[in-house]
Amino acid sequence: MNRTIRRATVPAALVLALGLAACSSDATDDETTTDTGGEETSTGAELSGEIAGAGASSQGAAMEAWMVGFMDANPDANVTYDPIGSGGGREQFTSGGTDFAGSDAYLGDEEIAAAEETCGAEGFIEFAGYISPIAIAYNLPGVEELNLSASAVAQIFDGQITSWDDPAIAELNPDAELPDTNITAVHRSDESGTTENFVDYLAQAAPEDWPYEVSGDWPTQSGEAAPQTQGVRAALDGGEGTIGYIDASQVGDLGVAAIQVGEEFVEYSPEAAAAVVDAAELAEGRPTYSYAFDLPRDTTESGVYPIVLVSYQLACLEYEDQETTDLVKGFLSYVISPEGQDAAAQNAGSAPISEALRTQAQEAIDAITVAG
Repeated sequence: MNRTIRRATVPAALVLALGLAACSSDATDDETTTDTGGEETSTGAELSGEIAGAGASSQGAAMEAWMVGFMDANPDANVTYDPIGSGGGREQFTSGGTDFAGSDAYLGDEEIAAAEETCGAEGFIEFAGYISPIAIAYNLPGVEELNLSASAVAQIFDGQITSWDDPAIAELNPDAELPDTNITAVHRSDESGTTENFVDYLAQAAPEDWPYEVSGDWPTQSGEAAPQTQGVRAALDGGEGTIGYIDASQVGDLGVAAIQVGEEFVEYSPEAAAAVVDAAELAEGRPTYSYAFDLPRDTTESGVYPIVLVSYQLACLEYEDQETTDLVKGFLSYVISPEGQDAAAQNAGSAPISEALRTQAQEAIDAITVAG
């Protein structure tokens, strides 16, 4: 076993954890626990100890809700999470720097090998715990509704369409008064699962207009780069004429485009996002407890929103001590529970996972054990 946890990410994560502690200050030792959040150990005691996670900033609002709910039910437990981005989270996890991670993309082949080396012979688990639309948000005063096709989105983010009154946009919005304002397309500067999901949509739905390989790194030199979800939101807020892809939970009062699917334009919603996940198939050739999906982004099915972020939870199948094992299992069980999913939906606008996904995830979580 090479799993020696390095707490390099904890100082940043403590900023979030301290805020959560303030939110949870009313919790008492005799508080009634939930079935999953208040899971007990074999000795009958509430869960205790500390675990650290890092990863997708898109999960930030949901993670806040999960940590508050779980730590309210288990006052002696401390869970921290550093929203450094999916790429950073996967790197921290596969190198042994955290106990768990959140990622908007499933592990690649090299990352699988690294995770298996770090976690030990039994390997790791990987399941979808957070589903959310990726909104195409824009800052264009006076334009309250905007329709875009996959082709138009691809050309905008590739720097081929540079003005808001371009004929390709005007044709999709015959009733809108589009200004001649220059378009500034904002993309992530850091490696990001949100980027990978967005680029995957462009590659599938507009292959003639988007010739780049799918990756978590932005592939072109056009547009403006900003770090993490918060940075993209700040860039959109700060510049008239901007457009960017962002987790729907972070849209706020920005305008949001409806995306063409078949013959209709579909606005994002948790229900429309969940519909495309239900139509997805498990990726082939994965480890036993890797429940990773390949989404049909080019669907033409009515009512489906295809630009969806499926964010995964990562954990080892073995930990070196019982306390960490129990805490990881208890926390992840709360994440996927109806209560945990409802808390995320209320705090982040995410789509609750289906019962089938919950069953898969619980099977993986139940397989976590103490090494040796």
